[in-house]
Amino acid sequence: MYYEMSVLRVQHETKLELMKEISRPALFFDRKLILDANQPINNYWVRANPNVGPRDFEGGINSAILRYRGARIAEPEPEISIPVNQLQETSLAPLTLPPVEDGTDRVDIPLVFGFSGGSFTINGHKFVPPTVPVLLQILSGAKNASDLLPRGSFIPLELNKTVQITFDASAVAAIGGPHPIHLHGHNFDVIRSAGSNTSNYFNPPRRDVVSTGVAATDKVTIRFRTDNPGPWLLHCHIDLHLVNGFAIVFAEDKFPNIISSNPVPDAWNQLCPIYNNLTTAQLGQ
Repeated sequence: MYYEMSVLRVQHETKLELMKEISRPALFFDRKLILDANQPINNYWVRANPNVGPRDFEGGINSAILRYRGARIAEPEPEISIPVNQLQETSLAPLTLPPVEDGTDRVDIPLVFGFSGGSFTINGHKFVPPTVPVLLQILSGAKNASDLLPRGSFIPLELNKTVQITFDASAVAAIGGPHPIHLHGHNFDVIRSAGSNTSNYFNPPRRDVVSTGVAATDKVTIRFRTDNPGPWLLHCHIDLHLVNGFAIVFAEDKFPNIISSNPVPDAWNQLCPIYNNLTTAQLGQ
């Protein structure tokens, strides 16, 4: 027995109501569903196979029981049917459509994911967390993305542009994939989803995490508007992969505008009065 469910929200973004029987394993963090309990009083399996770890449902793993009030205390009957209307990312749609884009202010950015020497790379660079936070580097006088540390891990973006990013994950699809890619500072439209070979410019799913897929041929493509000045991290949401370099930073807008959009309050300067009064010699300069 399979229920239809209404998908109301995915990752802080309200969605059109969508009826599907059951979700396949996919990257839908913070998903909100409504399930109509309209079946006969009984016990029903709630099951999902993980991408990594023991699979199947023998011995009760990866399983839970939805038990109606008044049902006998027992395991549900074995399932004899296979869901035929599985939830796909391409079935999701936003409540508000993206603006019509004529291509005059679009910026295309290809990101090639790699793996070498036990570390992940993006466009050939492993991300190493800087000892000084990126925003603090900018507030402290960095003028251009090329001035930021670590070198090679920053991409400058102009304000008020439509940025289209295509992920080439062919080299890492079999290394801990699928990879959930998360962007800070923006929601984005998923123009091409994993497992799909078509582009949707009319009503694409709106996310802040997207799967790179498991096929080497997947070319996941996202879009967002640069309307939020600041340094924004794009990274794999698997912690071990992030630690091993799977990240890059977009430096959005000119640095003076980033500073004006992120003013330092007076209270900041009062946090460390002892440090502020240290001499040059005490600072080792």
